[in-house]
This record gives sequence, C-alpha cells and structure tokens, in this order.
Amino acid sequence: MDVVAISDDELEESNMICDDLSLLEEDEPLPDYLWAQDEDVPGDNELITEYAVQTIHSEDPCDEISDSSENDSSCQSEVHPDQRDQIKKNTRRLNKVNIFRFRKKLNQLDSMQKEKELIIEKFREELTACRQRIEVLEQQKSAAEMDIQTEQENNNTAALFRLRALHKRLCADLVNEQDVESQVAVILQENECDLWHIEVEQGKFTSLREKLQQDEEELERQRKDLADQRIQKEKGFQIVAEHKRQKEKLQEIRTLKEREQRYRKAMEDAQRNHEKAVQFLKETMTRVREKETEKEMKSREEMEKRMQAVLTLKNNISANRENLRVIEARNKAKATMMKKQDMLEKDNVLSRGEDATKFMIHQRRLQEFEIKKQEFEEKQRIRKQEIISRLLQEEANQGKKLSSSIRENNKQKQSKLRSKTIHYIESVIPADQENEPEITKSKKWRSVSSLSSDEDDSTTGQQSPSVVPEKAYHTEEVDSETFAQPEFMGLWNEDHKPYKVPKEETEVKPLWGSNMEIMAETRSKIQNGTTQKQAVSGHEYKGCPFYYKPNVIHFKDLEVGKVYKKKVTLTNASYTINFCKLVDVSPHLKDFISIQFDPPGQLSAGMSCEVTVTFTPMVNEDLEGEVMFLAKTGAFSIPVKCTTKKCELSVEKERMDFGTQVVGETITQIITLTNRGALGTRFSIRTITQDNGAHTAVQEMPSEASPRLDDSVSKDKDTDLRAESGNHDEIEKPKSRQTKSVCESTSPRSIDTQEARSVEVETSVGIERVSKEHSTLHEDSLNEVEQPQVESEEELIEIKLGEVTGGEIGPFTSVKIPIIFAPTFPGTAHALFEVSFDDPNSKQISVTAIGTAVDVPVYVSNSNIDLKICTYDRLYQDSIVVKNRATTALRLKFEVCKELKNHMELLPKTGFIQAQSSFSVQLKFIPRLSLLQDAGAYFDKETGVLEAPMTISVADQTRPIHFTVSAVITTSDLEISPAVVDFGYCTIYEAVRSSIQLTNKSILPQEYGFVGIPEYVEIQPADGFGTLLPLETVTLDVIFRAAKAKEYAFELTCKSAINRQFRISCKAVGVHPPLELSHSLIQFPATALNDISTATLYVINSHTSRNEFTHPVPRIGGGDIAPVGPTSFEIHVPDDVPVTVSPSVGTVLPGERCLIQVSYRPTLSDREIREEALRLLSKANEAKALLEKKTTVSTESEVQGKREKRDLSANKERRKQASSTKREKKQLPSPKQKEKTPKAPETVPPELPGIQDIKVNSDEYVAAQTSVYRRFAGTLEKYIIPCFIASCDISKRKDQELNFSPYNTLFLELHCPAITPPLLVTSDNGRHHVDFGEVATGQRVVRRVTLQNISLEPLELGFSIFNPCGPFVLLNIVKTVEPGASCFLLIAFSPCENKTFFETLEVRSPRATLTLGLKGKGIAPSVSCSLDGGIMDMGYVLSKDSVTSTFQLQNTSTVPVNYSVNLGSLSVNRYSELQKLPRFLSCQKKSSDLVGTQNYNGLSVFGVCPVEGTIDPEKSHEITVTFSPDHESVHYSDSLTVELYGKHTVHTIQLKGASRDHIMYVEGGDPMDVPVESLGIIPEYEGDEQTKTLLLTFRCIQTEADLKPAVRDLRVGCIRTTALATKKGGEFFWDNVQLLQQKGFTIEPVKSAVDAGQHKTVSLRWVPPAGYDPSKPGTTMAKLTLKGDITESYQVILATQVVSV
Repeated sequence: MDVVAISDDELEESNMICDDLSLLEEDEPLPDYLWAQDEDVPGDNELITEYAVQTIHSEDPCDEISDSSENDSSCQSEVHPDQRDQIKKNTRRLNKVNIFRFRKKLNQLDSMQKEKELIIEKFREELTACRQRIEVLEQQKSAAEMDIQTEQENNNTAALFRLRALHKRLCADLVNEQDVESQVAVILQENECDLWHIEVEQGKFTSLREKLQQDEEELERQRKDLADQRIQKEKGFQIVAEHKRQKEKLQEIRTLKEREQRYRKAMEDAQRNHEKAVQFLKETMTRVREKETEKEMKSREEMEKRMQAVLTLKNNISANRENLRVIEARNKAKATMMKKQDMLEKDNVLSRGEDATKFMIHQRRLQEFEIKKQEFEEKQRIRKQEIISRLLQEEANQGKKLSSSIRENNKQKQSKLRSKTIHYIESVIPADQENEPEITKSKKWRSVSSLSSDEDDSTTGQQSPSVVPEKAYHTEEVDSETFAQPEFMGLWNEDHKPYKVPKEETEVKPLWGSNMEIMAETRSKIQNGTTQKQAVSGHEYKGCPFYYKPNVIHFKDLEVGKVYKKKVTLTNASYTINFCKLVDVSPHLKDFISIQFDPPGQLSAGMSCEVTVTFTPMVNEDLEGEVMFLAKTGAFSIPVKCTTKKCELSVEKERMDFGTQVVGETITQIITLTNRGALGTRFSIRTITQDNGAHTAVQEMPSEASPRLDDSVSKDKDTDLRAESGNHDEIEKPKSRQTKSVCESTSPRSIDTQEARSVEVETSVGIERVSKEHSTLHEDSLNEVEQPQVESEEELIEIKLGEVTGGEIGPFTSVKIPIIFAPTFPGTAHALFEVSFDDPNSKQISVTAIGTAVDVPVYVSNSNIDLKICTYDRLYQDSIVVKNRATTALRLKFEVCKELKNHMELLPKTGFIQAQSSFSVQLKFIPRLSLLQDAGAYFDKETGVLEAPMTISVADQTRPIHFTVSAVITTSDLEISPAVVDFGYCTIYEAVRSSIQLTNKSILPQEYGFVGIPEYVEIQPADGFGTLLPLETVTLDVIFRAAKAKEYAFELTCKSAINRQFRISCKAVGVHPPLELSHSLIQFPATALNDISTATLYVINSHTSRNEFTHPVPRIGGGDIAPVGPTSFEIHVPDDVPVTVSPSVGTVLPGERCLIQVSYRPTLSDREIREEALRLLSKANEAKALLEKKTTVSTESEVQGKREKRDLSANKERRKQASSTKREKKQLPSPKQKEKTPKAPETVPPELPGIQDIKVNSDEYVAAQTSVYRRFAGTLEKYIIPCFIASCDISKRKDQELNFSPYNTLFLELHCPAITPPLLVTSDNGRHHVDFGEVATGQRVVRRVTLQNISLEPLELGFSIFNPCGPFVLLNIVKTVEPGASCFLLIAFSPCENKTFFETLEVRSPRATLTLGLKGKGIAPSVSCSLDGGIMDMGYVLSKDSVTSTFQLQNTSTVPVNYSVNLGSLSVNRYSELQKLPRFLSCQKKSSDLVGTQNYNGLSVFGVCPVEGTIDPEKSHEITVTFSPDHESVHYSDSLTVELYGKHTVHTIQLKGASRDHIMYVEGGDPMDVPVESLGIIPEYEGDEQTKTLLLTFRCIQTEADLKPAVRDLRVGCIRTTALATKKGGEFFWDNVQLLQQKGFTIEPVKSAVDAGQHKTVSLRWVPPAGYDPSKPGTTMAKLTLKGDITESYQVILATQVVSV
C-alpha cells in the first residue's frame, strides 16, 4: 500500500479553504449599498479575497504532496489513496457549490439592473406625460384668461364667474402637476444614480464573469464525460441482460415445445376417449329416448283413462245432484205432510177435549225411541261385522304363516303346479284376446290361484253381470275354519299390511272338550258344507283339494238334438285323506247338463275318481257355467263351456306387392282364403279403390281408425263394466256375508272360469260394436270417394280381379283367389279389395295390392331436377344420373330446348351407357336477365317458376326420355329508400338521426353490411350489418354527428353477400352554436311520485374571439361568424312535461357561464286518476246494490214469515170455529187464498258521474289517487327540451321579441325514472294537505296523520324543522317503519294571531321525501252580550224569596267558543279584596270592586246557570241569573265575568238587586247611608208604624231670563211574590199636601194604588214661592204612607236650593 505524506502548510491551507467555503455556504444577501445611498461602495479587497478563494478552489490541494523521505524533519502524516480520492471528490463538490453560488449572485445583480432600467423607463414616461399635461393646462389657462377678458368686455357676469372658477381650477391643477413633475424628476434622478452604481459594480466583476464562464464550461465538460462513462456502463449491463434474456427465451421455447407435445398427446387421448364416449352416449341416448317414448305413451294412456274417469265422475255428479234434488224435495214434502198430520192430530186431540201438548210430547218421545232403537240395532250389526272381519283376518294371517312353511318344504311340487297352471291358462285364453288391455290379462293370470282375504271385495265387484251368481252357502264362523292361499304371491300383495289383532281383543280358546264332542262337531260341519283346515307335520294345505282333467269341460261345435258326453278325472291333491261331494251345477245349465257321479267316499292322497258329464243342447247358442264340488278342505268347481259351430275366416296375407313390371306385361298372384271353423258360408270380393290418391287415403283410413275405434270401444266397455259392477255391488250389498263365504269356498279355477267367461261376453259385445261402427265409417268413406271413383272408372284398370269373385267356402277348407297386374302406364298402381261374407258374425277382410310399372330400359332416376331458388347472373350446377336396366350398352344424346340454350347446357352432349349401369350428366344453368323474353311459356312471370323440358334420345329407340328441370328465379337487388338523406342542420354537440328502409327484393335471405362509413356517421342496429329475410324490409337508423361547422356531402355504401353494392347519398350542415351546455344528458335518480329531484348544469359562452385560425368559431355551416358579445338563451319546456327549469331565460357574457337548475317532479295524469275514481265508484255501487238486494230479500222473508204466522193463527181460529159448529168438517187454507207477496221494486243502479264531473279535491278523487299510488309500477320517461339562442342582450330588449335562430338550437335530454312512493298517507283519504280549519287564538288542536310503508324494506324516517316561532309543532318522532306497517304523526296547531298560517313538513326516507302541507287559520273569538250597559238590575224581591232573569251570549265568530261565567263574590281573590278599605273611606274616587252586600247565611245572593259551555258559530246561549236574598237590603250587588277558554275576560256585568221584608217599597231618594253593611246586626224596634226617612234635594236653576223649576221622581212599587197568600197590590198617599203646595211643591199623583209586580212614578216639582230667600236653603218635611201587607210611613225631607247660572 502506498503512503502519501502531506505537509502542515498544505493542511492549514485546506482547512482555511474549508472555513471560507463554510462561510460562503450561508445565503448572504447582496450588499446594502445597492439599495441605500448613504453607505460606501465596498473596496477592492473583498473582490480580491473572493477571487483568491475562487483561485484556491480551482487548484488541486493534492498536487504538492511530496514523498515522505524528502521531509524527514517535518511532521509527517500518512494518507491512504482512498482518502486522497475522497479529498478530491470533496474539493470538486465545493468548487461546484462555489460556482453555483457565485452565478446566483451575478444573476441577482443582473436582475436588479433590469428592474432599475424598467423603473427608470416608467418614471421617464410619467415625467413626459406630466410635462405634456402641464403644457395642456397652460394652454387652457391662457385660453381661459382670454375668455375672461372677452366676457368682461361684454359684461357677461354669469360667464365671468364660471370662467374665473375654471381659471382657478386650472391654476390649482397646474400647481399640482408641477409638484408631481418635481417629485418624479427627483425619483428618476435617484434611480439613475442607483443604476450607475450597479453598472460600476458589474464592471468590477467582468474578469470574474469570464473566469466563472470558463469554470462552468469545464463543469459541463466533466458532466458530459461522466454521462459518457455511465452510458458505457449501461451498455455493458444491457449486453449482459440481453444475453440473459436470450437464454431465458430459449429455455421458454423448449418448455413450450415440451408442453405442446404433452398437450397434443392429451388431446389425442381425449379424442379417442371422446369417440368411445360418443358411441356409448349414443347407445345410452337411444335407450333413454326409448324409455321416454314408452313413458310418454303410458302417460298418454293414463291421461286418457283419467279423462274418461273425470267424464264419468262428472256424469255421476250430475246424476247425484238430480237425485239429491229429488230427495230434498221429497223430504220437504214429507216434512210438510208430517206438520199437517201433527196439526190434524193436535186438532183431533183438542176436539176430544184432551191435552194436546201432552199427546204431542208422548208422540215425539215414541218417535225418538224408535229412532234410537234403529240406531242401536245398526250399531250392533256394524259391530258384529267388525268382529267377524277381525276373526277372518286373524285366521288369514295364521294361514299365511302356515303356507310359508309349507312352501319351503314343497318347492318342487309348487314348480310343477305353477307349470300346470301356466299351461292351463295358455290353453284357455283364445288367440283373439291377445290384444286386450293389460288389466284383463292381469285378471286372467291372477285367476290361477284362489283369492286372498284382501282381494275378496275386488273380485266380487269385477264379476260380469251376465253371469248368474252362484248359490250362497252359509257357513258357520268357527275358529278352525281355513282359507285358501295362492301358490305364488302377486305384485298387488306387496304393499298389503296384515291386520294385527289388538291384545285386548284376543280370546283364549277353551281347551276342554271330549273326543266325542269333537267328532260330532266335525260331522255337523261336513253336513253343513263347512270346511276345515288340513295340517300335516305342522304344514297346512292351502291349495285346490282336487285336480281335474281336463281343465275345462268343452263341448265344441254342438248341434241341437245330439247328445255329448265327457269324462272328468278328479285326483286328490291334498296331504291326507279327503272326500268329494257334488254340490250343484250353474242354474242356466241345469236343463242341458246331467252329471253321473258316485261319491267314492274317503280318498287317500293321490287317488282319483271319475265324473261323467252329459250335454244335450236344446238351443243353438253358446253356454258357459261350472260344476261345483265340496271337499273337506274347501269347495272347488270345474268350468263348463259349450260353443256352437262358427266360421273362422282368414287370408294368407293382407298386402300383395307385385314389384316392378315393364309396361305391357302381366303378372298374377294368388290370395288364399281359409275357413278354420266348422261352419261354411258364401263369400264375395270387390274392388274398393284403384289408382287414385284419394282412394289411397281412404284405404289407409280404416287401418288408422281401427285403433282409435278399439280404444273407444275399450273405454266404453270399461265404463260399462264399472257402471254394471257398481250396480251389481248395490244389488249384492245385503248379501256381503254370503258373497265372502262363497269366494272363500270357491276354487281358483272356478273363479278364473267365471272371469274368463265374463270377459269373453264383454269382448264379444265390444267386437259387435266395433264392427258396426267400422262398417258405418267404411260406408261414409265410400260415399265421400264416390265421385273420384266414377272419374277413375274411365281410366284403365291395371290391378284387377281374376275369374273368381265369389263362391262357397266349406268348413275346414280354403279357396284361392287370383289378382292380375297388367300395367299400361308407367308409375305406381294401388288397389284395395274387400272380401265380404254372408255370415253376420264374420268380419270383412281388406286386401291391399301395389305394383310399379316402368316404361323403358333407360330411365332417369329423378325425372324432375329441382334447382331450388336461383338468382340472375349466377352459375348453378347439378348432376343428372341416367340408369340402364337393359343388358346391352346404348348411345345417348342430350338435348336442351332451343328457348333456353343461352341459359342452360348439358355436358357431355352425347355418351354411351353400359349395360345395367348408370351415366352422369352435368347440368349448367346461368339465368340471365333476358330469360324473361327467351323462355316464353316455360317461365311464369308472376311466380318466377321455370320448368324447362329436357330430352334424352336413345339410339335404336323411337321413344325419347323426357325429364324436367325446374327452378325459381329471383333477383338479388336490395332497395334503399329514400335514395337521398338530408340531415339538415346539426350542431356539433348533438347527433341527428334519420331512418332509412332497406328492402330485400329477393325471395332468398341476403346478408348486408355498410362499409367505408365516415367517422362522423353511425348506423344502427348492429353497426349496419345483418341478414334480410325474403321480401323483408328493415328500418335502419343513420346517426350523424357533425365534427365542425361546415357543409357535409358523402355517400354510404351497402354491400350484399354476393358483393353487390348499393349507394345512398347524404348531406348535412354542421352548426357551431355560440353557447354550449355543460351537460347535454341528465339522468335523474329514481324519484317517487310527488317528490322532487334536482340537477344543475351551466350554459357556457366560450366565444371570446372571432379568429377562426386559432380555434373553432361559432357559425352556421360556412356562413358568417357569430358576433362576440352577450348571448341570450331560452329553454322552452313543453306543458305536459313535469320538469321545471330555472332560470329558463337569460343572457351570458363572453367567457362566462350561467347556472341552470332543472327540477323533476313526477305526478300522475289527471285522466288516469279520474278513470280510477270511476272504477271505484262503479265497484262501490255494485256492492251497495248487492247489499240492498240482500236487505230486500231478508225483508221479504221476514214479511213472508209474519204473513205465514198470521195466516196460521187465522187458520187456527177458523178451525176452532169450525170444530165448535161441526167437528167432522175441517177447513184447510187453500193456496188460492194466500196473498201474493208484492215484488220489491228493482233497484236502479245510480248513474256514474262523467269523467270531468269529478272534482279534484273530492274524496273520490283523493281515494283514486291513493289507489293508483299503490299499484303504480314505475315508469321511465325520456324528454328532449330545446334551448333557443339569440346573439343579443335580453335585458336591453325587454319589449322586443328576440330573433332566435332555429339552427343554433341546443337540446337537453332528460331521463326521468318515476317509482312508487315508499310512504303513503292513509288518513283523510290519502290527502297530503292537513287543514286544521279555523282555530281560536290561544287554543291548541291536534291532528293525527297516518303513514304506511308500502315498500319491501324498513324505512328510517327523518323530519324537517318547523318554524320555532310558528304555530305548528310535531309532538312525536317516528324513527323506523317496518314493511307494511303504519305509523302516526301528531301535529299540533296553536295560533296566536288572527291570520292564516301555512307551513310544510318533509318526511324524509332513504328513497323519497314525502311533503305534507299544513294550513290553519287563527280566529280571535268574540262573544256579544244582550245586556246594554253591562248592568243587570234584578229589582226588589222579598227577603228569603228568589227571582230569575236571563240574558243572551251570542258567538259572533266563526269558531266554537268555550266560555265560563264567574261571580266576583266567589272569586279566590275575594279575601284579599275584603282586607282593603271600603270605598267611602279610601282616597280612590272610583273603585273597581262591584261586590256589595251578601247573604248572612254564607250563600251567594246571586246564582248563575250554566256556569260554562260551548257556543257554536252564529249561535247563542241563554244565561239564567237567580237573585235569592236572605235579609232586607238595597245594596245587593255582585260582578259577573264572562271568560273565554278560562283566559280572556270579554264581559263584566254588574248584578244589582234589593230586598224588602214587605211587599211595598219606595226608591229614588238621595243616599243617606253607605253601601257597605256593618258586620253587626242593628236591632229593630217593633211598633204600629215604622217610620223611615227619605231625602230629596231640589235645585232650581235661575237664569237671567226665567226660572227653571226642579223636578224629582220617586217610584213606589209592589213586589209580586208567591210567598204570601194574598195576591193583592198596595197603595200609597201623601199627607199635608196643601202645606207642601204652599211651599211650592207639586206632587203628582198624591194617592194611587199599585198592582203586584208594578210600580208607580211619583213626580215632585218645586218652584220657589214668593218671598223665598235664595241665599238660604230650605227644608220641608212630608209624609208618605204605604199600605200593603203592613202599613209603612216614610218621612220625606225635601231640601230646596236656588242655583244661579
């Protein structure tokens, strides 16, 4: 390692450089002398220092490093090479930093110089402008001075003052401008000085700039070198990476090849597996299809059976209904008769004088007793049946258990029995019954073994009614009884569950009994025919006890009068000894059959005996029956069958095929008719059809119809069997026990015989029906084809009968009938022959013959070459195969008709065909447009069908071969309409759509496609590609989008699949409007009905310049450019669109935009709501009419019932009268005497109102609206709204119409989906407006609004906030409403002012907002009182008496008013009022306390009724006031206040009254006491007369002219009362009247009587007498006497005074 030494001086220098650089790293600002003028310019030492630093930085500090050996004396230091590199790097970095910082300082100095230059230039311009303004002002000043001198000379004072003011202003402006000029000059000088300083400084840094530039260039060179090195390194890395990538690519290619090989191998394996799987799948699918076909056939059969069963059930139901109606009518008639009989019996009892009620009760009890007795007997009988069935079931189960054990031990024996049984069944079933339904076969196979216990009922029901039932042998129900068990179990017994006897029902058999008793019991059972079980070694025998041979006693081909005998061998097949007893023969065979049978006694197992059966026929008909025997282990029977002679006719084959024959040859085939029966008959054969298509159809029809007829016959047969079996069940129902016993005792072979016999009978009946129907159908078909047959007779018959056309066929013989085929024309010949017989029981036999005739040896396999559909100018080819059936080769020549030689060609024209081989000819066909003129008659112009005859000439053969080439010629044109499409004017912000129709003129489908479409054109659907069906027309939409404003002209090309081109011309004008929309499509969210969705967009005016070279400008096509300026718009919304635009009209300035708000509020159409209202009204009217009808019917029934009761009572009275006169004659009411019930008038349904007669706010309208809301399914509407544009300001042309251009119109597309509101108002018929009506101020009314969630999701509700100062308040909050649930909102309205209030409540849900409108009117309540002045005077009343008076309170407002009436004496504040001073002691002049004297007893002296109530609008209430004083006083008073709602006092009424102890009273004098009584009671002194004092003051007014007399009035009254006995009035009189007259007093009247309840007014008039001193008041005493119930005297003090005015 090299060690480098560095001296100490160098280290110090490097440290100093680092320190200086650290100082330079700080961001130092420029010297302040560049901004402040007071500071000195820096010296050269700083620049030198900086330059020295730059120099030091440029040198390499490591260049002076010397070897350590030269400087041994100095301090040595070892430096590592890595450290030296690090020092170099640091030095370079510091140099770069210094260069960058120095460049920054210089750039800052340059920028300051530029700023100073700009400031100086600006101030210079300002100084120049200021000097120019000074010059202008001086000129104006001089002009003003000259004008002043001129006006002074003219003595124009006004102008002089104006000019002087102008001169003064100009002088002031001139001074200001001069000041500004001086300031600007100073600032300009300062800035120029600063600029000079900066230029000086820049001159100082010139050398440094050059050095800095060199350093920057060096730095740039180093940077480039470093970049080159990096590039070299990157290239090296790139080469390495490329090698690595190539290796990876090769590895990947090898991997892909291996993977591809594995994939190919896997695909080959999969292909092989797929082929195998497809093969197996085909087989599986074939089997599945076969199974599905079988299932379908079975399902069809089952469906037909079910349909038949349903029809049968329907018929049975209809029949049962008729029966029920008859039974019901019969029961009603019977009940009526019973009622009449009861009435008659009751009348008889009454006529006899007995108790009718007792008699009727006795009779009713007897009837009830009989009914109960019958029910008890029926229950006993049913119970016995149940017990017997359980016993039989238990024995059957035990028998099954024994048979299972026996079956295991005797498998070989059972197999033999089974084979014998099957052989017997095959021998019994005839060949004709093979096509019978499966049900019949199942019955026959089941008949081999005897029936089990669960099949008894079904077997009984399936017996044919034609078979006479057997004798029923009654057997005793003994525990030892055995039942027959089948040898093998059938499928029908798989689901059978044996009956389990409950434990409580099992009985323990007694074990006692002697052998003699058992033998006696056994003997009695045998004599009575009762069987017993046979068990050996624990195995019970359950088969047929005897085998008989032959299995059926069959007497064939019987003749009347002859005798036939048969021997039958019976063999004991049981386990032990058995016996055989002849029981009986079928009843209908007793007259013809006799049996010789000697009972052999006991037979051991395997022993046999013989039975001889002799049959003597008396009638020529078939008979069936059985011979019944009884063995020890059960009964069995041998079937007997007797058949007459019959014909069994058949043909060897029913279809004859003559094959292919040459025309002119004859061939004969033989039909063999065979009779296998013992009866001969005559036959005849005739031809039905011959060589006609219609005949062929008729020929096939019987074969097709026969299965249907068979099916129908089978269905009818099944139906008849069911009906007959049902009737048979009803007939045999009482004999169920006997039937069961017979079934149990009958052998399986006898049952099989009976079933087979019944089936044969039914089959014969069905065959007769089918034959009759078939013959009828055949005759109809012959009639239908009669006319074609007549026409065909003219033709030559090719297939005909030979010589034998009829004859006799004997028993067991055959006849041969020849059929001849002699073709005369080539083709296929058909013939249908029918063989009929004289024997009515023999069916007709149909024979079909077919043959083909050929013309010549050479023929064309396909005589009609069909080229299908061809188009013009297209080549079509086909191959024609010619065959040769001859044994030699032939030369052929092919010819085309001369009319079609230009269009059709056969190649080759000649050729040789080898023997018995074929030859192929090529046909070429090119239909040209001249085919229509060339083809002539071979071409149909209307249908386009071409039929061209072709000829093949054969050498040495005169007759050529003809064949036809047919084709349908059609065009391949496509028609486009219209041929020219004009899109008109289209803006660049929209697309214009135009529809064209493309029609396929061909009868072939054609594919089409539009190619070469410009980028601004679009064709839909499928982008202009598709397939046209024959003669189909499709509509295509051509969509044009203008890219810019210009005129467009272009063509669209449509190509077909055969490369034909069809063109269409298009033109359009592109428009660039002055305005644009920020959005041309708005998609509103799903909005509920009556909800609002809002969207915003902008109308933008981006037209700010008319320079068309920098940007697109608004114009119409290639027209003039739109002017730059304010542009107006108008958005026109149609009337029927539920959209609101705000603002719809406006003006947009250039470069600005206008905000537009679009609101969508979906609503229902008015007509739809009205139609729904009519529907609801119609439904309501129907319900009402139905209810009225029911009411009318019930009313009529009630009236009818009352009338019947009345008639019944009248009849009873008549009977009583008749019985009293003559008991024997009894009068019954005749039906003619009954009154006819008047028919109720038919209710006429009310007429529905017209659709326009329904009011909008009616209940019907609102209910219909809610109904439509509920069934609203949602809609999606699309609206296009135009926006018209005009280049002007609409605000300046308010009264003028704007000139909108139709070509500059913008369009806004709206997608508006409407949905069902999730929340509905169900209260108030669904109204969304809650009207509180008129409410009194201060009152509170609460309304409940019901909301229902009709959506499928729970809704979380939110509510808007009411006006806090308003009258409406929401009392409850509902958070969540479940689907289908309802919620309630309580809204209160409490007005405080007399005005109308409106407010809305928004119920918000996640999907919609429901708005409720609230309305209420506050009414100030007002009540008027009928009292005038607010005072109610009750007058005088005797103490301890009472009097009443009334007044009216009337409600003059429009709302009901609640009022209350309060008395001041009963107020809660009364105690505090009493604590105050009385009125006469207080300083207040007027007191508000109206409460006066009260009763001593503590009760209120005044009473009010009612004390509260409610007054309706414009109504009045009467208030009754009662005055009840308990002592004498004239100061009774109280205050009555009328308050509304307990808050507002509207009236205060003063109640006054006076009370006297006596009836006479006087009033009208001056007050002499206080109104407040003392608490103490003043004692009264009794005397003859009570004297009271009255004071009357007279003031006579004296004027200068005259003297006005003083007048006072007194009222003397008499109280009317009921307390005193007398009702007389009183009287009064004055004493010393003359003395009073002398003193100037005049009294009128002096004396008078007063009636009770009346009063008299006494008038006192005073005039000063002569000599009266006016200065001295006078006093006169008078006496007034009152006479009533007592006599009272009043001393009246008359005080006089004269007052001067």
